[in-house]
Amino acid sequence: MTPELILASASPRRSELLKQIGLPHSIQIADIDETPLANEQAADYVLRTAQAKSLAIQQQCLTKAVILAADTSVILEGQIMGKPDNLEHALSMLSKLSANTHQVYSAVSIRGQQIQHCLSISNVTFRAISEQEIIQYWHTGEPADKAGAYAVQGLGSVFIQSIQGSYSGIMGLPLFETAQLLANEGIKIFNE
Repeated sequence: MTPELILASASPRRSELLKQIGLPHSIQIADIDETPLANEQAADYVLRTAQAKSLAIQQQCLTKAVILAADTSVILEGQIMGKPDNLEHALSMLSKLSANTHQVYSAVSIRGQQIQHCLSISNVTFRAISEQEIIQYWHTGEPADKAGAYAVQGLGSVFIQSIQGSYSGIMGLPLFETAQLLANEGIKIFNE
């Protein structure tokens, strides 16, 4: 019997990605502090945050469910770019990403019979973006709650010149790695 899968995330994109590969799941939102620690490296930050989310839900869970959590950050020159606070912040962020290559770190943490985690790193290159385009993009509402102030699956895709790595990881849940980890817990995409 396949164990119950709980997604520890408020992200509708992560839920959509799980549905895309046919995995039924419930959602429980982990209420944790996602503030980076002083001098914390980007990889350590996303792994720690994903693990904290999965642990928080596992501690609340009354069943033997498999808990899946993830955390995604946009990284430019080693700096974590969070979500924009306002138009000025989005202008600053997207201006830095303009005509530049950045990384998207997406960590996955799974807790079931065992504790597993992994990190997916993708390179994203933006074309040059004008200030006017950034302002117009901001007014669509899309960048407001997105790491790095853009959505790869939305209007922000027009800024992306190239991607090297995991498209789904840039969206927030690297499906290749996630499927491998879930298979270790008896949750398989294709049943033999």
